[in-house]
Amino acid sequence: MTFAIGIFAFISEYLDSSLGMGYGTILAPILIIAGYQPLKVVPAILVSQLVTDIAACICHHNCCNVDLRINAKDFKIAFILGLISSIGVCVSVLVAIKVPKWLLTMYIGLLVTGMGFLILFSIHRKMYFSWKKIMGISFLAAFNKGIAGGGYGPLVMGGQIISGITPKNAVGITAFAEGITCLVGFIAYLIMGKAIDWKLTALLLLCAAPAVPLAAFTVKNTHLDKLKEYVAILIIALGMFTFLKIGAGS
Repeated sequence: MTFAIGIFAFISEYLDSSLGMGYGTILAPILIIAGYQPLKVVPAILVSQLVTDIAACICHHNCCNVDLRINAKDFKIAFILGLISSIGVCVSVLVAIKVPKWLLTMYIGLLVTGMGFLILFSIHRKMYFSWKKIMGISFLAAFNKGIAGGGYGPLVMGGQIISGITPKNAVGITAFAEGITCLVGFIAYLIMGKAIDWKLTALLLLCAAPAVPLAAFTVKNTHLDKLKEYVAILIIALGMFTFLKIGAGS
């Protein structure tokens, strides 16, 4: 079982670092099905993804997929996304222990699937940048992340593309913003007195980290139109896959 979890961690991180989503959304239900408790799974995902997101930012910046210099537009978008997401993830940690998990999972699945179809139907349309769209979606995405460990990337990636940001830039921006979100979420769980499964966290981190540079290279050599199509299809698939968490007892 440990080997299988390691393989899924690698694949999930490769998808996350190349298309901006998939790590928590895929891993969370798999770990729950494997017998881990949700309140053990989410912190482990937050910590391991914090580290891999930092690595992803460095790799994507070095590959020129995104410009994360302090005075660059990409950095400003990522930083604001991270700040707003921090608020959303704090609210979600409080809500997570009070609202039925199946209801939250249903909500996330519907939201993510709808976003994927919206991107798919707008692939050949000119999209214009909008701060309002970015801010609203980042709050919802962080709320999802803090509750279920996943659902952040699909919404933030989709929101950026719909707001006129190219997929390559959106991948790097998502990694930066999600890293901030994971850090704040992890701290929130510590404050709430939740124990961290460090053995699971280490397993996820060791198996996921090698996928980051490979993913950055993939993004650098993928055509923008194809990348947007891949993002849309994966978002729809992850939205539908999220529903499996209901059957897994989330």
